[in-house]
This record gives sequence, C-alpha cells and structure tokens, in this order.
Amino acid sequence: MQRELTQGQRTAIDLGPLVVFFAVNYFYGIMAGTAALMAATMIVIGITYTVERSVPPMPAITCVFVMIFGGLTLYFDNELFIKLKPTIVNLLFAAALTSGILLRRNLMKIMLGRVMRLTDEGWLLMTKRWIGMFVMLAVVNEAIWRSVDTDTWVSFKAFGIPVLVIIFSIIFIMPVVQKHQITDGTGD
Repeated sequence: MQRELTQGQRTAIDLGPLVVFFAVNYFYGIMAGTAALMAATMIVIGITYTVERSVPPMPAITCVFVMIFGGLTLYFDNELFIKLKPTIVNLLFAAALTSGILLRRNLMKIMLGRVMRLTDEGWLLMTKRWIGMFVMLAVVNEAIWRSVDTDTWVSFKAFGIPVLVIIFSIIFIMPVVQKHQITDGTGD
C-alpha cells in the first residue's frame, strides 16, 4: 500500500541531511560532514521511496548532485567541490526552468500540476520567480563561500538558505498561488 509523507515529515526529511551536515562538520570538519551529508541524503531517498514507492524529481536530482560533488570533495580532499554544488545546482535548475519556458513546456506545471492547479499565467509567473530565486541563491552562495570561513559557509548552507527560501515563498510565491489558483474546476 502506497502512502504519502505528511508535510511535516517531508520538511524533516528535506532538512535532515543539512542538519546532519552542519552537526558533523561542527564536530569533525568538512570532509566528515560531506560524507555524512552523502549518507544522510541516501537514507532520505531510501525512506521516501519506502514510504511513497517513488522519489520526487527535485530530491532525486539533488541526491545525484550531492553524490557527484560530495564524491569529488572526498576523492580530491578539496572542499571547493561541495561549496560549488549549490551554485551549480541552482544555476542548472534556473536553466532547466528557462528552457522549459522557451520550449513552451512549463516544468513547474509538469512537476507540481498534480498537487496544485493554477492558471497558465500563474504557472508562468511562478516559474519566472523561481528562476530569479535560483539565480539569486547561486550568486549569494558564491559571495558567501568566497568571503567567509568554511564553518560559517556550512552554517549559511544549513540554515540561511532554507530561511531565504521560506521568506521567498511567503513573499513571492504565495501571492501568485492565491491569485491564480483554480478552485472551481474551470480555467485553462
């Protein structure tokens, strides 16, 4: 029997690897923190698959990049790779969403269309805002890792980025959803 994770469970699962990364980095350093991040990410994917019998695209893609950049970090014993991962992943997400718009295939609608119904204008506006958010997160990550020590960057990665995303969602996404949500069974 297939179940779905509750929103609270999904939030805990999404944030779990970051908290593990922060804690292990604090006590044992960035290399151990990176290995712990990789392990925690795989555990989260396993839990999600066990409960839901599928893994949503965003966590699956993130997992692949954690494994690639974490593996490079550990193999070369160079923290640069794990610090670049958020920049590269965010820019790739922005590029994918932009490509979808250019090809007239709204990827946000494809990924989230089962859980929310918006007008086409709403999907386009939300997608453009997420593109901006992903680019902004890439720029902020670059500025932070290049200007502070590793422990401060890890703290920002574990706690600052989620807070920025929550604030962004409240200020820029919720109004779009409220204005463009289709609730009466009609719309485009």
